[in-house]
Amino acid sequence: MSPRPTSSLAPSLQPPRPGSIQAALHRAAALSLGILMSVSFLAIHLLAQSPLPDTASIDHALGADAPAYHALMDGRVEDAASMLRAANPADATAHQLLCRVFYAQDLADDAIHQCELAASAQNIPDIQASDNHLWLGRAYGMKARHAGPIAGFSLARKVQDNFAHAVDLNPANVAALSDLGEYDVAAPFIVGGGDEKAQALAARMMPRFPAAAHRLLARLADANNDLPTAEAEFKRAVSVQGAPEAWIDLAQFYQTHSRPDDTLAAIKSGLAADHSHGPVLVDAASILAEAHRAPDLAERCLRDYLASQAKSDAAPAFKVHLQLGHLFAARGDSTDANLELQAAAALAPAFARKARTAQGI
Repeated sequence: MSPRPTSSLAPSLQPPRPGSIQAALHRAAALSLGILMSVSFLAIHLLAQSPLPDTASIDHALGADAPAYHALMDGRVEDAASMLRAANPADATAHQLLCRVFYAQDLADDAIHQCELAASAQNIPDIQASDNHLWLGRAYGMKARHAGPIAGFSLARKVQDNFAHAVDLNPANVAALSDLGEYDVAAPFIVGGGDEKAQALAARMMPRFPAAAHRLLARLADANNDLPTAEAEFKRAVSVQGAPEAWIDLAQFYQTHSRPDDTLAAIKSGLAADHSHGPVLVDAASILAEAHRAPDLAERCLRDYLASQAKSDAAPAFKVHLQLGHLFAARGDSTDANLELQAAAALAPAFARKARTAQGI
């Protein structure tokens, strides 16, 4: 990723963060299944969706497809796609990376097709198969965003099945565990979710991944409107991990519940703990934009991310250029805004054209 954006320039510029919508949707799930399933998976990546590192993807992608992987991380999706299409048709890693190329551009059907090919591969290590099913679940979740209730029900089952299968194949895949937990929080029992499942999963995660477990318990408490417990669990994740991602989760919680001073303080703590200048900077900038606070700090976060060596498809560079362009446009700086649009177009021409057409520019 997700939980997202305030930007009117392109509606999916910022990494998804489910906290702001889960509480409202969780209890309405049975009456609005199609809408619910459109957000149930958004931990991603995304984040992810999720701010948790997707180390399995990184390890496998750095194998035979390193140039294409690095192109994807840099946001050069056209270059990555060209290299991957020339790969061996039986190369499961190439199909997973192509899935992620399309996923980064919000092209759900193309992403699903490639991830299905990756997930159907035979004779690959369980750790790689786990990651392929994780991405297939995410791709189904993206499609569910725009599905009606009947299609949403079917897609929801596919999301849950693939996340659960990813965990079965590799119980140490913390990204899959976290995405499955987000699903359990957001989805009703009828499609495989529910509070009891989320609680059981958090207990399973706690010994080995305590920060992720506390984060899941915080999401669950927030969805049930138990705000004191949610805040305490987010703070426990901070104390266990001390990572910038945990601070940004806490900041998102504060922003969701209209605590602007606490939001800004948590973001500053997260930035102070950040040494890699990775996607957490984009998360921070997205929250600041949503809060209409500290635009100069948001700009600095986005610039630092684009200049770093830690860019990722969790926050595609072309979307970050568009997000930065929106900041400039909002303050009347059309020259710099257009420069950012041009930078986005150089990396992802089709996506940038779609974004500009949507805005009539």
